[in-house]
Amino acid sequence: MLITATRRVLDDSLARNSLLIMATTVANGGLGYLYWMLAARVVPQPQIGTATALISAATAISMLANLGAGHMFIQRLPGSAPDVWSRIVGGGLLAGCAATAAVATAGAVLVPMAAANFGFLAHPLGAAALVCAATAVTATTLLDNVYVAHRAGHGMFVRNLVLAVGKIGALAALLAVGVHSAGAVVLSWTLPILLVSALTLSSGLGRLRPGARPRLSGLGAELPHLRTALTGHHLINLTQAGPAALLPVLVTARLGAGATAHFYLAWMTASMLFMVSPAVASALYAERTNAARAGLRRAALVVLAMVGVPAGVLFVAGDRILGLFSAGYAAEGGLLLQILVLAALPDAVTNLAVAHWRSRGEFRLCRRLNLVRAVSCLALTWLLLPGAGVTGAGVAWLAGQSAGALLVGAACFARERAAKK
Repeated sequence: MLITATRRVLDDSLARNSLLIMATTVANGGLGYLYWMLAARVVPQPQIGTATALISAATAISMLANLGAGHMFIQRLPGSAPDVWSRIVGGGLLAGCAATAAVATAGAVLVPMAAANFGFLAHPLGAAALVCAATAVTATTLLDNVYVAHRAGHGMFVRNLVLAVGKIGALAALLAVGVHSAGAVVLSWTLPILLVSALTLSSGLGRLRPGARPRLSGLGAELPHLRTALTGHHLINLTQAGPAALLPVLVTARLGAGATAHFYLAWMTASMLFMVSPAVASALYAERTNAARAGLRRAALVVLAMVGVPAGVLFVAGDRILGLFSAGYAAEGGLLLQILVLAALPDAVTNLAVAHWRSRGEFRLCRRLNLVRAVSCLALTWLLLPGAGVTGAGVAWLAGQSAGALLVGAACFARERAAKK
């Protein structure tokens, strides 16, 4: 029976690549847990707070500035000729990384003026770290999407496994020589991303499309496509994933770096659930751009199968898991983690609906749906944090995701009524 089930999964492109994308998430999450556990036990909490605040800011900037090139890859790379493939990848990577570096530079100047808790960015080393970390996030995210476009989840899994192990090794090396600072955490987190991304560009991508390599010539022809990606895919991505990237930033701005450490570890733990439905949604979109049949119901079953048991474990034993870092993390983040677990279901409903409508070219509906949940989540977070602490961010996240799921239900109901008339 197990062999038969395994064969069915391997023969089903949607399930296979969804599982590989999720395996990438699990590997990143599990090894990331070891990474942050090592950091939290050795590096002082204020330094951890500064490092997580900078990494959160870098992630948010990358989300803001990558121009939607990743989903443009998924849409355009399947079936493209080698020379066009090379131009698409080269142009998308250059534009996304350049825009990210520019926005990060501006952010290093402007953010400390708006939020005193980000004053560390005013130092030249803090600004340089932000630019490097944000650009690294954009590069690795876009490269992952190249693999997703070709339904080559195994390649993405291997490169991310190497990346996660590299982060732990780099951190252990820095701690071993006595560097117990926020800089050690940020450097060990960023440098492996840059190295693995360079290795992927030099040797990894050629296996996806023999005879093609990213190039920078003929980029003028890519500008119209980048504009389309910006107004279509990027706005959808920004309103969909932007709140997740901004939440830790808002925690820092309202409560300080110390609270960010408590929030970030609970958020990182719950993110193992939140990464499942986007992974399946990306696989679903890639299936349809590759002209393969992939049903929304089948995608939903894959999400439920992968989220159910982990969600139950985290809801019941989440505080004990956070206690592995320290008793303080468990006390401050236990209830927050339970609230975040509850939000995984409405989050999955909205993500799959957006993937379905995106594949049909209904970008306006996707943008409106994501905008409602983004505004709800971020506005409530800003209002609730001072009184409720980090738990307020969890309540706001649950409310925003629930609003999105309710709108999905309302849209489906309205369409069914219109079809019957």
